[in-house]
Amino acid sequence: MIIVDDHHTVVARAVEEGFAKNPKRLPSWLFYDEAGDKIFQAIMRMPEYYLTGCEYEILQMNKERLRQRFVDDGSIFDLIEFGAGDGFKTEILLRHFSDASTLFNYLPVDVSATVLSQLTKRLALSVPSLAIQPINSRYDDAIHILQEEDKNRKVFLFLGANIGNFTTPEAEQFVSTISNGMEAGDQLLIGFDLKKDPRLVQAAYDDPHGITRSFNMNLLLRLNRELGANFQLDQFKHYPYYDPESGMTKSYLVSLREQDVTLEVLNKSIHLNRWEVIHTEVSQKYDIPMIEKIADRTGLEITDFYYDCKHYFSDVLFRKKS
Repeated sequence: MIIVDDHHTVVARAVEEGFAKNPKRLPSWLFYDEAGDKIFQAIMRMPEYYLTGCEYEILQMNKERLRQRFVDDGSIFDLIEFGAGDGFKTEILLRHFSDASTLFNYLPVDVSATVLSQLTKRLALSVPSLAIQPINSRYDDAIHILQEEDKNRKVFLFLGANIGNFTTPEAEQFVSTISNGMEAGDQLLIGFDLKKDPRLVQAAYDDPHGITRSFNMNLLLRLNRELGANFQLDQFKHYPYYDPESGMTKSYLVSLREQDVTLEVLNKSIHLNRWEVIHTEVSQKYDIPMIEKIADRTGLEITDFYYDCKHYFSDVLFRKKS
């Protein structure tokens, strides 16, 4: 497994920078430590969290169509997945491709070393012929590594609506960075959560079981564990909000009182006013014109839209222009 940078140093730096901003904010990748991975897996099993089931349906129905697209000229290709997670949905493609004797290498990229280890062990049993090279890294670091790797054709995966964790300008920048490292004919499959009934979206991030609340609160527990912080969870409230006009969901931790929190590793304390927020997550929902605009601005062309039966979600296939 390729490991980039010391994660404790990266966490400390991200937290220090985030708390210096106004409003205070923490990057969403901080959700994914060992405890966070387990909570997110529980979120994906919630009936309110429609995204997983929708994309599973898309990949199951279109696995051969996607294989035909990816095979292209028949030469070996690298299948590079950003934010691979537990690989629950991607395994549909991996097993189908392997069963069809497709020539490819699988390079899963994830910030969580724990989930990559679980993924590697499981795939060794379920797809034993798979050539796999995990990369434990944030996306931007992984992109630099991949640009220095061999020159196989590349097919990038960015599934699970992970693109929604960026604002629209950030999403364009991220896709542009990938596009700049692509050769003509390389492909990119992105999962987009589409705009829909606002109440459906709201429930996916504010479920009645309290699982999404636990996911957000675990971020504070992580800072307590890793940075010697003394956040008291009962002094914060989980608050998500969906704006159907822009398509943006935002999640916050709201301070219920004026308080000071110490972070021993940083040798700092932060002050929070009553009702002050810490912004923890963005989840952008898309419509077709927004997706087409990303393609236009990043040197890519759209070759296919794949939908679930309710059109709640779309996996969109892009190709690098000649």
